[in-house]
Amino acid sequence: MRIDLHTHSTASDGTDTPAELVRNAAAAGLDVVALTDHDTTRGYAEALAALPEGLTLVTGAELSCRIDGISMHMLAYLFDPAEPALLAERELVRDDRVPRARGMVAKLNELGVPVTWEQVARIAGEGSVGRPHVATALVELGVVPTVSDAFTPEWLADGGRAYVEKHETDPFEAIRLVKGAGGVTVFAHPAASKRGRTVPEAAIAELAAAGLDGIEVDHMDHDEPTRARLRGLARELGLLVTGSSDYHGSRKTCALGEYTTDPEVYGEITRRATGAFPVPGTGGF
Repeated sequence: MRIDLHTHSTASDGTDTPAELVRNAAAAGLDVVALTDHDTTRGYAEALAALPEGLTLVTGAELSCRIDGISMHMLAYLFDPAEPALLAERELVRDDRVPRARGMVAKLNELGVPVTWEQVARIAGEGSVGRPHVATALVELGVVPTVSDAFTPEWLADGGRAYVEKHETDPFEAIRLVKGAGGVTVFAHPAASKRGRTVPEAAIAELAAAGLDGIEVDHMDHDEPTRARLRGLARELGLLVTGSSDYHGSRKTCALGEYTTDPEVYGEITRRATGAFPVPGTGGF
């Protein structure tokens, strides 16, 4: 089985619609794909309606969190999307995205970059607006060559010249909320240092003690020595190890299935979940 547990659609900051995403996942030879848009479950219905035969969909989300001033992302799988407490927190985070993006536009204007809110809103479309949409605007204007090049201290990285904070959930609270909604939690790309400061291993140990289920090890932002170190940490802490593409369509260079999760780990994730269950495709539309 080929299992990719971290992808994004136009419901957040990917360039594939949810329907295109599941079709492309099937074409890429995946057996299982997780839809994990940022702080939203809005893409579920379209993805499920288009789910090809032979592909199983895992519903999820990537939650925006912050610990000790460090931004981090928490992948949440197979939770009940209607559970009130987790839903309210997701809406709080999502609603803060617009004023944050407007703030980044204002900072860029102060730096002499002629980006406009209308441009960023056009790029975001119906998705939850975020830094990748602002970064895409910088690419369109020729300020940087790629989206990744915008995530530097010069521009949009944490603490960068045009960075603006938003409401982010305490990760201990995120674990509690996801567990309360029957879901499973995995710390996304925990050692992606090029994105900014990373969470220290001592804090990851505290998160594990609080109920964190796993860490995403095989990821494009982790080199081989980093993956080896994270595998050792996972063994020490009793955490599951996942691998994923973090696919964003044409917004990033990674391909669907570029990194995958071991079937035994996937099986354990599904065993732990009680809020929702993987959905096998029946042909879509």
